[in-house]
Amino acid sequence: MKSPATKSLIIFDGECNLCNGVVGWLLKFAPEDLFEFVAYQSPRGQHILRDNNRPTDSLDTVILIDNNVLHTHSDGFLKIVSKIPKWQRVAALLAFIPRMLRDFVYRTASRNRVRWFGTSSSCTINFK
Repeated sequence: MKSPATKSLIIFDGECNLCNGVVGWLLKFAPEDLFEFVAYQSPRGQHILRDNNRPTDSLDTVILIDNNVLHTHSDGFLKIVSKIPKWQRVAALLAFIPRMLRDFVYRTASRNRVRWFGTSSSCTINFK
């Protein structure tokens, strides 16, 4: 079992229903020792964002920190999905789509996620 220090870290918007849904999906399909999840609104999330020179007042992308490398937007999402054994082929196929197009779709969803999916006043994920 990986220690928290060796797990890939995912920073997400804990008040976004879409983000919470994706994290819930990851908790269901990803091996238990693969990811650690941190809401950007949490003190730890704020600290990590400051340490990586990222804005702390909002989050427009999921952030994956893997082996001390920060991945964002569609590249970050594909890297997350590629780590899940049953979804590696899907991630590999999606990687063939040019990044410019993938990021356009990702950013469109990111800009509209609150309007499309709503928010909650706090993170709705139950982390065991």
